[in-house]
Amino acid sequence: MVNRELIEVFSEIAREKNVERSELATILEELFLYVIEKEYGDSSNCSCIVNLDKGEIEIYAEKTIVEEIDDYKVEITMEDAIEKEPDAADLEVGDVFVEVIDPRMFGRRLVITAKQFFAQRLRDVERNYIYEDYANRVGEIVIGVVHQVQRDGIFINIEQAELRMPKSEQIHSERYRRGETVRAVIKSVEVTPKGPDIVVSRSDNHFLYKLFELEVPEIEDGIIDIRSIARHPGERAKIIVRSNDRRIDPVGACVGMRGSRIQAIVRELNNEKIDIVNYSEQVEILVSRALSPAKPVQLFIDDEKNYCVALFDDDDLDAAIGRNGMNINLASKITDYRIDAYGVKQYERIQEDQKSLLIEIDGVDQTTAESLNSIGVTVVSELLDADMDDLLSAQGIDDESLDEIYEAVQSFIEREVETNDEEVESVDLALHAGEPILEQASETDSNNETGEPEPEESKDIDSVEEIDGQETEDDNVAEDEPVTESAE
Repeated sequence: MVNRELIEVFSEIAREKNVERSELATILEELFLYVIEKEYGDSSNCSCIVNLDKGEIEIYAEKTIVEEIDDYKVEITMEDAIEKEPDAADLEVGDVFVEVIDPRMFGRRLVITAKQFFAQRLRDVERNYIYEDYANRVGEIVIGVVHQVQRDGIFINIEQAELRMPKSEQIHSERYRRGETVRAVIKSVEVTPKGPDIVVSRSDNHFLYKLFELEVPEIEDGIIDIRSIARHPGERAKIIVRSNDRRIDPVGACVGMRGSRIQAIVRELNNEKIDIVNYSEQVEILVSRALSPAKPVQLFIDDEKNYCVALFDDDDLDAAIGRNGMNINLASKITDYRIDAYGVKQYERIQEDQKSLLIEIDGVDQTTAESLNSIGVTVVSELLDADMDDLLSAQGIDDESLDEIYEAVQSFIEREVETNDEEVESVDLALHAGEPILEQASETDSNNETGEPEPEESKDIDSVEEIDGQETEDDNVAEDEPVTESAE
């Protein structure tokens, strides 16, 4: 009867912690063996069997029958064995006697120890359940309640689990309050001495991906693929999409009827601007779309180095670069091309400066110029186009002096540009050894083997409210040529 009552008490506690019955039986077995070890110092000769269905706890201790006891924990006399179990009369000295131990014999002195052990094991089991659950859910979006706000992060509760969102994973423009509901993506799950460390994020690119997956059924169904994402969390994002069905316009599907789909995502991200770019196999088309809302007038592309120079009308240059270089940086990330933007007049001046003789540049002395002339390098463009090994082969030219030459050329061109155009910002030519002069890319129409037409003018959506006023085509009907959409 006592055993059943004990099991019912433990079972009730386990149910509150969502511990399975099989796990509870194991914990109880470990518990009584732990109590025996605390009582006698050793439990190696003992075993415990817990039957939850019958409410029975059976503890056995194997002892050797001896004539004289040296260690009562593992030995027993024949007289004591027969007293405990009459059938032991058939045994002889040296045989093993299995003694049944009554759990009530431990008394109340070990109750506290047993309680602490049981509570600790329940916590360990609970932590293991939480870890296994969330380790299989990395990349999923979860919704929880903020229960603690600290300087370096916030803690979110979801049922029995505690999730952590560090400062680096937050959208910097957001402020979180205790008790409010927060949506985030599970980024990582690790085991620590204090339990599972579950990190969630709202600034990760995958969070934006999952939001699109939730709002756009075509993405979840695999009809539309998200090829690349780049974000400045809370400010601006660019995303490249591609349709696997020619009948579906990927940009229109992501925007939704009257912007309904994109509105939900923008609001979730605290009005983060989102540019949706239609994918193209042609690099020049893709780069041009990625630079929206600005439209380049000319592109110079180096596919080997994944480098591109984009020329813009002087009035469009600021829009191409964006605030703090944000637009061009995001375009570079999603296309995987390093992009430098210049105004037309600015670039023409740079090209003209590259024809300057090295001897005319402050910082390049006559001896150095003559050494470079000996290997056929007389003007700036030839220096930029030359291989580093060839330059180092010139007499008197080493790594240090070559760096000084590049710095002098850089300063010369920047100074010339600023002299001729006061509104032009400082120019970074990204001078380094072995970088060739970029060659102009072929015209799109002549190289577009897929027959894809030039992209139309970008259609900017300046705010969430303005989306409602847009006459958006049906989500599932593609235009002749999808255009780049921008949403805020």
